[in-house]
Formats: sequence, structure tokens, C-alpha cells
Amino acid sequence: MDLLTALRTHRLVAIVRGTDPEAAHRAVMTLVEEGVALVEVSLSGEGALDVIARSRASLGPAAPLGAGTVLTADDARAVQAAGADFAVTPALGEGVTTARELGMPVLAGVMTPTDIVAAGRMGAEALKIFPAEQAGGPGYLRALRGPFPALPFVPVGGVDVAAARDYLAAGAIAVGVGSPLLGDAADGGSLDALRVRARMFLDAVRDLGQGREDR
Repeated sequence: MDLLTALRTHRLVAIVRGTDPEAAHRAVMTLVEEGVALVEVSLSGEGALDVIARSRASLGPAAPLGAGTVLTADDARAVQAAGADFAVTPALGEGVTTARELGMPVLAGVMTPTDIVAAGRMGAEALKIFPAEQAGGPGYLRALRGPFPALPFVPVGGVDVAAARDYLAAGAIAVGVGSPLLGDAADGGSLDALRVRARMFLDAVRDLGQGREDR
């Protein structure tokens, strides 16, 4: 898949991590039904590989589907076998290099300028600033864009609706959102509430679809 184009087009990555695999699968499908085109299933959730496999079967072969918390070479191989077509990592390591060897695009976790340079050498398509809130929020992103004005940054960690707007206005290509979007839906909570939150986030990223800073 063309991860960069997908990130630029959709501007939102939903992060599904839950204690109930059935509920997590339902959450994935609900998000897609609401128009959230980019969903990542985190390996830190219960039964994540099964959730990925079931979601791929339900979505069909053409829909994007990511796997998150891809740390090791074995993780990368397992998520590809389950049906993920892009990988997301919290840091730099074997998860990045093996996913790239397998032909999977990678949204690689970075925090420092040194990380950013290393991620580029490893072949990452986009850069996940994580944890973004603790790193300094939109102000930190603006600072990074000084020496790296053209790189595709995706802040993740503590991104609510207001922060999503701020990050996109500061030049992020997209944002990654977990609990502020999912709530308890992947643990068996309300899917109706998930639908409401999904619409709020989609409205926020669409509002900033035009007139964003050049990258």
C-alpha cells in the first residue's frame, strides 16, 4: 500500500487496543463503517493477531489495515501473515527493519532528531512522534519541523480532538489516536458512543484538510 498517500488523504489513524478480541474486532468494523479508513490493531491488545486476521477477512484484501506495537522481527512476520499491510512501531528496532524487508510500509516511532535520522536510514515511510504529549505537544512538532520541514510526522499519545487540530495546524501529516477515540469500545463498551467520537475526530481532521502548512 501507499502509506504516505493514505496518511495525507485520511489524516487520522485509529489505534485499537482492547481486552476483548470480539469487542476489538467490532470496534475495527465500526470505525471503518464510520469512515475511519486507517485502523491499526495494537499487538499489546488481547488476541491481537486474531483481531487482525478477522478484520482482514471482513474488510477484504483492498482495505488498509495496520498492526501496532510491532517490536520484533517475529512480530513483523506474524502481523503480515495475519493480514496487516502496514506496521506501526513505538521505537526503532527489528520491527522496523524486518517489516521493510517484508515489503511492508512502516510508521516508525521516534522522539529525538537522532531517532528521525535513523528512521530515515531504516526506510520508514512516516515518523510517529511518541509519546507526543509528553515530548512537548504541538510546540515540539513545530520545533522538529525547523530542521526537518518536509518529513511526514504523525503525533501519537494524548491526542484528543483539540490536540488533533493543533497538531495538524502545526504541520503534522496525520494524527494517531487511541483511547480518546476508542474509549472502552475495544473492551466491550458502547459502539454507539464510538460512532459519535469517530464523527467528532473525522470532522476535526476534515476541517484542516485545506490550508495546512506546506510539507
